[in-house]
Amino acid sequence: MSDGDALKAVDLGEKATNPLKPSSQTPPEPVSSVQNDPTTQGAAAPEPRLEARENQWTSTLNQFKLMKFFVLRPGTVDHAIEDIKTLVSQQEDGDVKSVWLLTEIDHWNNELERLVIITENCLLICKYDFLMFNCEQIERIPLNCVDRVSHGTFIFPQHSRLSREGEGLRINWDQMREPAFSSRWNPFAKDYPYATFTYHPVRTANEKFTALCELKDFQEHVIQAAKLAHLKKPIPGKANEVLVLNEPILIEAYVGLMSFIGNQNKLGYCLARGNIGF
Repeated sequence: MSDGDALKAVDLGEKATNPLKPSSQTPPEPVSSVQNDPTTQGAAAPEPRLEARENQWTSTLNQFKLMKFFVLRPGTVDHAIEDIKTLVSQQEDGDVKSVWLLTEIDHWNNELERLVIITENCLLICKYDFLMFNCEQIERIPLNCVDRVSHGTFIFPQHSRLSREGEGLRINWDQMREPAFSSRWNPFAKDYPYATFTYHPVRTANEKFTALCELKDFQEHVIQAAKLAHLKKPIPGKANEVLVLNEPILIEAYVGLMSFIGNQNKLGYCLARGNIGF
């Protein structure tokens, strides 16, 4: 064998075993699953199992808080609605059109649990004891007196220490009349020519209460019922129409220590409180 043949044999052998030039048939190196793991991309990414446990805990805690409301006890709200309907005067109020479970907010920012009934002629705002199944008070507003309905977020005076999140609905039945100065500083005053409502805390309990507490649907029903009442029984000297506005709802309360304590402890609701009910 000549020297030229030996060199050629060595060159072919090196080409076949050269580690810098891998064969095209060599399978690609598998990509490590660690590189695609979102938990390794940064410390801010939450652990899925931990996040699921936190969500489950939050949901369980919210459900526990909701079950303290007596209105959620099986059959309670149905019994209350039927009880309230027996107090409706067919001659004065007419037929019952719809029933709603809402929270009324008074002029001192206190939250008050209310059953609200829209009838053919009137708007009935009922204070109902869901523990004793007793209607304690009914405020009756003729629908043909309703002249303005406002919907929007809550605001307070500039120097007020109070705040409230969410949105509300205010129904005016005498927008030309201003409450007396003494009434503004009286937490028990009842001569205000409007009522303010917002969502009840149990609206997320289930689909039934979601529909029963829906504020926007309530607004549509009130407006429609008021328009029909104006046509049926107009008031002489008035415009006999309903002005619908999207505007902030002003609550003229400043310090509000009483409302802060009452709202934090849900004193305006029928709620289980340890071994007693209030």
